[in-house]
Amino acid sequence: MLKAELIERAARFRSAEGDPSRHLSDCPALVLNADYTPLSYYPLSLWPWQTAIKAVFLERVDIVASYGREVHSPTWSMPIPSVIALRQYVKPSEFPTFTRFNVFLRDRFSCQYCGSPENLTFDHVLPRRLGGQSTWENIVAACSPCNLKKGGRTPKQAGMPLLVAPIRPTCWQLQERGRAFPPGYLHETWRDWLYWDIELEA
Repeated sequence: MLKAELIERAARFRSAEGDPSRHLSDCPALVLNADYTPLSYYPLSLWPWQTAIKAVFLERVDIVASYGREVHSPTWSMPIPSVIALRQYVKPSEFPTFTRFNVFLRDRFSCQYCGSPENLTFDHVLPRRLGGQSTWENIVAACSPCNLKKGGRTPKQAGMPLLVAPIRPTCWQLQERGRAFPPGYLHETWRDWLYWDIELEA
């Protein structure tokens, strides 16, 4: 169900790309580093259109591509940037942001108790009632049935050993897993990533 919904949303997003009536909030700019790689992958480095235009005027970025619409003032008009590149190189962070999407990606979009890819949610390995924190090392992807079965117990108490111990991944590790997850046909353009981020971080 989730996969079908994401495909449908991605298709709608692509079809709206050239729509001149498209809302400005749906026109973010992909931010590339000075070497023309994304500033970050997970989450993907995106700026709102206002920030992108401000950076252009401050001569901090170069415009690589633009949307098919413009913003206007009484004295000038400017195409809204869709892809921009920093003029000065920024050293990427070693570790990714702790987000719902990144936890799914680390865990290969599968339950860490039974391996199912269906009805995924999240589980505190050490329950919060026992002092468990929301950290990389204590949060795992879990299907709803396993989450309900485990309840407020530890994996040992519930007789549900983890398939793989949770770790804090590096950006490189997530990037390697991102080559397969989500499936390639779901991100024909960088803007399709928006649906993954919005859906899984909401």
